[in-house]
Amino acid sequence: MSTHETHTPPENRSVTSLLSDLAREVTTLMRQELQLAKAEASEKVSQVEAGIGSLIAGGAVAFGGFLILLQFMVYGLADLLDEGYDIPQLWVSSLIVGLVVLLIGYFLLRKGQRDLKAKRLVPRRTAGSLRRDAELAKKEVHESRSRYHETY
Repeated sequence: MSTHETHTPPENRSVTSLLSDLAREVTTLMRQELQLAKAEASEKVSQVEAGIGSLIAGGAVAFGGFLILLQFMVYGLADLLDEGYDIPQLWVSSLIVGLVVLLIGYFLLRKGQRDLKAKRLVPRRTAGSLRRDAELAKKEVHESRSRYHETY
């Protein structure tokens, strides 16, 4: 753009000049939006990686402790069943504890699936920025048309 066009008020500039500026500004805006989207996507990937790493480490440690607690519950339930019931206590208590643990595990897995759904990983800042940019562009085009029609 020439120095003359920089200081010329928009209503005194040619349509070609205005369209050229618009194209350049839209290109710059799209590049900036792409950079924002890349940065936000990278941030989301880092969040997912950190979350998965923590889940794996925490799960492994908790699993060891959980197995010991399950063994404790099986033997405790077997002792309770031993008093007054004429059934093999150890396998019944193992079955009861196993079923309860499976139900808990099922609900935890479902929660994990919901937490990792794509809608939670949407780059919201980029989407919001694109929405604002589109509204601004519409407004600018409308104002430019109005100025053009007033001039001609």
